[in-house]
Amino acid sequence: MNIFGIGLPEMAVIMVVALLIFGPKKLPEIGRSVGKTIRSFQDASKEFQNEFQKEAEQLEQAVKTTAELEPKQLEAVKSEHDTAGSSQAS
Repeated sequence: MNIFGIGLPEMAVIMVVALLIFGPKKLPEIGRSVGKTIRSFQDASKEFQNEFQKEAEQLEQAVKTTAELEPKQLEAVKSEHDTAGSSQAS
């Protein structure tokens, strides 16, 4: 078992020290508050990832749309240029 780079013996030592410092009555309350804090960090991390993915998908869609439109626009400009050139030659 390895959580945050801390093995089982180190976890046991930390728990014993916490038990001695805070006492058995205060320890569950501290555990709950630490759990809530970790959960809020996880939720914020997930929200950030979702926003980042959403923005990346929108950017990717914009690039695809631009890549699809660009050849059509070039053809339109070329045909306008050809039409203008043929009317000037007449």
